[in-house]
Amino acid sequence: MITEKAPGKLYIAGEYAVLEQNCPAIIVALNQFVRVSISAAVGNTGIIHSKQYSQDSIHWRRQGNKMVIDNRDNPFEYILAAIRFTEQYLLENGTSLKVYDLHVNSDLDSKDGRKYGLGSSAAVTVATVKAILAFYGIERKHDLVYKLAAISHYSVQGNGSAGDIAASVYGGWLAYQTFDKDWLKHELATKKLSDVLTEAWPGLQVQLLTPPEGMELVIGWSQKPASTSRLVDETNAQKENFQQEYEAFLTNSRQCVLKMIAGFKQHNISLIQEQIRVNRKLLAHFAKLNHIAIEIPRLTELIEIAEKFGFAAKTSGAGNGDCGIVITNHNGKIADLKAEWLKAGILPLDFHVHILNQTKEK
Repeated sequence: MITEKAPGKLYIAGEYAVLEQNCPAIIVALNQFVRVSISAAVGNTGIIHSKQYSQDSIHWRRQGNKMVIDNRDNPFEYILAAIRFTEQYLLENGTSLKVYDLHVNSDLDSKDGRKYGLGSSAAVTVATVKAILAFYGIERKHDLVYKLAAISHYSVQGNGSAGDIAASVYGGWLAYQTFDKDWLKHELATKKLSDVLTEAWPGLQVQLLTPPEGMELVIGWSQKPASTSRLVDETNAQKENFQQEYEAFLTNSRQCVLKMIAGFKQHNISLIQEQIRVNRKLLAHFAKLNHIAIEIPRLTELIEIAEKFGFAAKTSGAGNGDCGIVITNHNGKIADLKAEWLKAGILPLDFHVHILNQTKEK
């Protein structure tokens, strides 16, 4: 049996703007994993099993008199997409396919099954791609895994930046810019998958960042799960109604994140914290324009408690629930911060940054 793993992630800055080209985000991989084990099946029938996902709920809506199920909530859709595209790549390279069993295990949910918002669909996609490649003895090069997983994930979700895919593949702290989605659709429709995987993807940038010494990431969970894909749907639908303001948001977010990246390069924690606060304000304005709730009251309380201790904090990811992140430059008051969070119904998460061991994880 072969087991591969992929870490979850949190967005630090650049949310929503990262959906567009040339708008960077900063993302961090965490030491919470999805693990996919693969082994040859006995007989002609394979199984795909997950203890966590077997009773996962899905959302649906009414379209006329029809019930329309949102498959983006179903982790098995991402697993199946990862299998489909990875096997297509293998077939194009002359590999004979076999029957196998897949067993999936995840750290990315709470004990009662609620999602933390760590990108479980991306992590399970990456881990599945890695497991299948390993099963067939194919080297799991970062670029190959990223591109296969990004194509697989996008085929199900239909939106997003694939930044969570990048975090699950490359690990650590990342500066990330997404690729040209229209270009990718055209390439996939007109070329072999293997050719698309070897091409340079326009717009795509992945840069590893080194955090300044003394900087610490603290994570609080609102205990309210959120749906990124549906929030992105809502904001995409609103873009044409305030195009000028949207362009300004993109410009301001880009400037903010570039300054934050400079903070990493200059080992300047204060600059990073300053831009965390700027990004929070940008997202608040963006939420107001879109009539969506990014910073729900529980997350506002999380942030205000952190700011009271002199730390910089904001929501992480699409918001409307999930986690808030805090950037600190000293750890003397972190225990006090967590104690106040607990009183307010905010759960501190003892997760840490996952740095890939380049000699072991190819």
